[in-house]
Amino acid sequence: MSDTEDSRRSAPAALRNREPILDILRDILPAAGLVLEIASGTGEHGVHNARHLPHLHWQPSDPLPEARQSIAGWAQSEGLPNLLAPLDLDAVQEVWPIDRAAAIVCINMVHISPWEATLGLMRGAGRLLPAGGVLYLYGPYRRGARPLEPGNAAFDADLCARDPRWGLREVEDVVACAREQGIAFERAVDMPANNLSLIFRKL
Repeated sequence: MSDTEDSRRSAPAALRNREPILDILRDILPAAGLVLEIASGTGEHGVHNARHLPHLHWQPSDPLPEARQSIAGWAQSEGLPNLLAPLDLDAVQEVWPIDRAAAIVCINMVHISPWEATLGLMRGAGRLLPAGGVLYLYGPYRRGARPLEPGNAAFDADLCARDPRWGLREVEDVVACAREQGIAFERAVDMPANNLSLIFRKL
């Protein structure tokens, strides 16, 4: 095993939720093109999705060097021709190292980052996506007056204790943020463990 492969990390949540996420992605992603994944983390989602969606080129990215090392390790070990080398991309930045994508996928970032990251994500999606291009978000969210599930309430409290800029966001706030960038909210899909898939399309 090479040093790059040794850098691979694994997240139990990724192993649990990758199949339900893939089921949604199969229905909404285009027939061809490049999918940009924002905040790819360990890289396990990218490997799984590239393996099962061979008609798409999968472009992982992450601002953290250790995450990019893990992504590169998974890519090397799997040898998938449609899984690209990870980009150093911070959603907050005004300039991204990529100028177009057929679709954008962002899994479990919005609640574990400052709100500025979501604002940056929407600005970037507004620039990169073509008309009809999909933006897919996954994670736990608040939904207006609906009480948080006990597990999500505890998770939200833990996030806020770790960093007061983090926490579960209101779906309507995320939808409004997208709308400002010409991205329309299409629908929400209930997912296992009280998570949501939020599906948007560029106007």
